Amino acid sequence: MVEIKNIFNFACKDVNDEEINLSDYSGKVLLIVNTASKCGFTPQYKGLQELYKKYSIQGFEILGFPCNQFGGQEPGTDQEIVEFCNINYDVTFPLFSKIEVNGPSAHPLFKFLTSDKPGLLGTKAIKWNFTKFLINRKGEPVKRFSSKTTPEEISSEILGLLEK
Repeated sequence: MVEIKNIFNFACKDVNDEEINLSDYSGKVLLIVNTASKCGFTPQYKGLQELYKKYSIQGFEILGFPCNQFGGQEPGTDQEIVEFCNINYDVTFPLFSKIEVNGPSAHPLFKFLTSDKPGLLGTKAIKWNFTKFLINRKGEPVKRFSSKTTPEEISSEILGLLEK
């Protein structure tokens, strides 16, 4: 079995059901986030959008992956999720089709991310919505952030990768 070292080997469906090869993001710094519309952390969409506006011109992208595995907090369809994000947070970063991030049906991208960057005490499972993975320009996971870590708190780490 070939060991995967970066995210560029994965493809994911976006909210329009289009297959997107993550290699399309080669050379960019990425923040991959599992999101939800009815969560206590949902207001982080605002901070994520601010980061996106601030750094996208420098080669930064945020990839949002809605997930309904935590308390049923993302019950809508892909189009309802997009509408919610646009109306409430003016989200312009890419959103992908709703996925699972834990368990046997977890998307292969998240299986890779959680294996490569385990959480607190080495746990691989994602604990809640708005877990974030920072990815360098080579597609390599650099760091995992918990739901409690706000987008503003990781701004300097993003900038550090953009300046490399």
